[in-house]
Amino acid sequence: MNELFGTLSDGTPVHRWTLERAGVRVRVLSYGGIVQSVEVPDREGRAGDVVLGFPDLDGYLAHPEPYLGALVGRYANRIAGGRFTLDGRTYALEPNNAPNSLHGGARGFDKRVWDAEPVEHGVRLTRVSPHGEEGFPGRLEVSATYTLQESGALRIAYEAVTDAPTVVNLTNHSYFNLAGSGDAGGHELRLAASRYAPVDADLIPAGSLDEVTGTRFDFREARKTGSGYDHNFVLDKGVTDAPVEVAELHDAASGRVLTVATTEPGIQLYTADHLGEPFAPGDGIALETQHFPDSPNRPEFPTTVLRPGEVFRSETVYGFGTRWGLVTDHEPRSGGQVPDRGCSVGNVSRIRR
Repeated sequence: MNELFGTLSDGTPVHRWTLERAGVRVRVLSYGGIVQSVEVPDREGRAGDVVLGFPDLDGYLAHPEPYLGALVGRYANRIAGGRFTLDGRTYALEPNNAPNSLHGGARGFDKRVWDAEPVEHGVRLTRVSPHGEEGFPGRLEVSATYTLQESGALRIAYEAVTDAPTVVNLTNHSYFNLAGSGDAGGHELRLAASRYAPVDADLIPAGSLDEVTGTRFDFREARKTGSGYDHNFVLDKGVTDAPVEVAELHDAASGRVLTVATTEPGIQLYTADHLGEPFAPGDGIALETQHFPDSPNRPEFPTTVLRPGEVFRSETVYGFGTRWGLVTDHEPRSGGQVPDRGCSVGNVSRIRR
């Protein structure tokens, strides 16, 4: 379903697309490619919105910096000093996170109105980023296709082509709160990542990819996230042609489980420690699938360079499920704990008592 969501000050209309399948309802805006809401059932079958968002367009216009649910580009994350060199030429970018460039600059993809067209079980957004936009070289034709799979999983597939050498790094910046409200720091997270990127005071990679063993960055076994994270984790699988499951987030109170599968080599864990009104720090958890921060200046990192004749492709799948957790006095006992069920990618299920 497509409906008018609001109008920009210059008269440009913004539309909202509602996708529904397998008990999941997702709303996507043509402004910024924003995922406004994702409604999924808890273990009791009660639907709830599990991403942070605003009820109207004015909310997004008044509070752009958290990038709530946005399609981020042309380069997600930070580029040190707001500049990079490609093929011997240095490009100066918008230093909107001084001294760095963040998430594509002051008017990145998250602040643009995209063209939208329906596809089966979803919507396809497209736009052309002209040469020189926010300092990036090349005319970039971009598409992002949002679809609900038969299981109810949300799939986002990105493609891009360029007419000149450039760099590309795209992601979705949704903040998840599987309880629907309150502090998300009690969610349990598992990441298939044996290394992470330590950062300097400006949140730029300090130069090494360190082992997580023995540190607070070890999420290879599920544990509570807490706070204090805005770091890139190096996924053990590397770059892949098809999405591979790399993360699982679980809220014990609601029973909801989020799984993340991606083709990307990294995932940025941000525990939203700097969210402002109307939200509070820690109200959500961002799991941004992407290439590494500052890759254009780090030849040792997986490349983000795109050249004419090549096609940039990236895909991430967000699956939703439930599990019971600990047995209560009202549940049949079978050794003290109910096995986890219904948590494969995209599987929304309710396990009955």
